[in-house]
Amino acid sequence: MPHNRYDIVAIGNAIVDVLAATDDQFLSEKNITKGSMQLIDADSAETLYQEMNPTHEISGGSAANTLVGVAALGGRCAFIGQVANDPLGQVFQQDIRAQNIHFDVPVQEATIPTGRCLILVSPDGERSMNTFLGVAQTLHQTAIKPEVIENAEILYLEGYLWDPEVPRSAMKEAIQIARKAGKKVALTLSDTFCIERHREDFKQLINNGLIDILFANEGELRSLVQHDDLDRGIEEVAAKLPLLVVTKGPDGAIAVQDMERTEVSAKKIDQVVDTTGAGDLFAAGFLAGQARNLSIAASLEMGAIAAAEIISHYGARPENDIKTMIESALNISLN
Repeated sequence: MPHNRYDIVAIGNAIVDVLAATDDQFLSEKNITKGSMQLIDADSAETLYQEMNPTHEISGGSAANTLVGVAALGGRCAFIGQVANDPLGQVFQQDIRAQNIHFDVPVQEATIPTGRCLILVSPDGERSMNTFLGVAQTLHQTAIKPEVIENAEILYLEGYLWDPEVPRSAMKEAIQIARKAGKKVALTLSDTFCIERHREDFKQLINNGLIDILFANEGELRSLVQHDDLDRGIEEVAAKLPLLVVTKGPDGAIAVQDMERTEVSAKKIDQVVDTTGAGDLFAAGFLAGQARNLSIAASLEMGAIAAAEIISHYGARPENDIKTMIESALNISLN
């Protein structure tokens, strides 16, 4: 059997994180609730962007963050997402490729700009996020190249992108290509609002055997099963797919494979600074382990270590060498 070119290919929102320092007066003037996350339109995004202090810009989005984590662990990755032919689209392309992640989706020559999350950081570290999804929500089936999907170990889907109809069709196409090629399909449920809007779709994917690995946090799992008994919900969902992974924040995580349950504790750190990206990097560690055919226990440990590194500082990208951290902690080589 030929060796796969990629460990993980992911489909998700292509968003640029734009960070800038601010103060409470600016937030008040702009009617922005400190520490909140809100969706904004194109005009509001452009106006706010022009009025922000000097910015730091980096490629973002849930699935893209996960791939950066996988790449940091030595994984081979490809990303499928949509940007526009504009300055922030160039930032996304340059940054994601600088992480050694394959990205060749043609830019959109359209009036809709590249998605961005405008993050205002207060002196006390609070992050107020203002998100314009932009052209990311127009990802078309034509962006799905069968040869990329067929040459990956795992196809990873971002639940956020299931919301709009056009990218949902693209993701369905990718699933069919992956299933036909005998590849694994992983889905992260992303957020309870995604489940509230598309619960029956997600259940159908699971019931029809189209998902091999499902990622959810406690709230998302409860929303999916529509009751609050977490253990019963885990059993119900795990019975319908090969591998379920449920993260529980400070209480660690659970994986159930073929109804065999494995747990990991959250890693202790001096201080939780920012939980942004914790789930994304947990998925990165776990998927990197699975792509290397490591045990469920080892994959959970990798996810827990990657998540702990992320919440120890601001931002959703590793600042320390998580590959060395994991190799040392688990006494393994990820080369």
